[in-house]
Amino acid sequence: MSLNAIQIILVIFVAFLAGMEGILDEFEFHQPLVACTLIGLVTGQLGPCIVLGGSLQMIALGWANIGAAVAPDAALAAVASAIILVLGGQGSKGINSAIALAVPLAVAGLLLTTIVRTLATAIVHIMDREAAKGNFRAIDMWQVIAICMQGVRIAIPAGLILAIGADPVKAMLNAMPAWLTDGLGIGGGMVVAVGYAMVINMMATREMWPFFALGFVIATIPDLTLIALGTIGISLALIYLALSKMGGSASNGAVANTGDPVGDIIDKY
Repeated sequence: MSLNAIQIILVIFVAFLAGMEGILDEFEFHQPLVACTLIGLVTGQLGPCIVLGGSLQMIALGWANIGAAVAPDAALAAVASAIILVLGGQGSKGINSAIALAVPLAVAGLLLTTIVRTLATAIVHIMDREAAKGNFRAIDMWQVIAICMQGVRIAIPAGLILAIGADPVKAMLNAMPAWLTDGLGIGGGMVVAVGYAMVINMMATREMWPFFALGFVIATIPDLTLIALGTIGISLALIYLALSKMGGSASNGAVANTGDPVGDIIDKY
């Protein structure tokens, strides 16, 4: 699929926003579900891009910056794989290949992240000197420059993929044999499962496991929609909080050890 000039500009703009949001975390444009949806919206491939974004979101749930360890670049993975999916012109059939390509792209994005953050360190020293002078206008200017650097970090790779064009990308995807595409699909599914397992490992507690098991049982009912499942989850959460508060309250209004570990934990918070 070939894109016109307006679509190319909009895609690069979305990539720029995704890069900035990787630092700002305000509008969540860097989240795969949001970034892929926006790219699908401006390119006319909304359906496949939403499915791609949802799959990548499950992978990115387990990505987090912990200490000095930097997580793979979810923004670059989402933007690059969505562009490849659109240019490939395979629609829903190309989702598995796009997912498989997203992970190495995310890891490769760590190099760009390192470069930009190294440059940002120099900008911080410049801002310190301007702060000593009381030059608040210069501080604001350098802050904007540093944020724009994050946007350019994603916009440039997106522009390079668009510059390659639809034909080479489509030829590359079509040249993949069936065994490779099937293997990429299986591998992509396993990566999604690993990402979700990492999230469960971080939040799993003895009190949460019954709800986790109950959710899987309810999800097997074919007549329940996602809205129904969400309503059940919210209802269970409200009931859980109400009962926990009742069980963890003491007669004199002070928090006491009532024998209900869940209630005691929530009351402490």
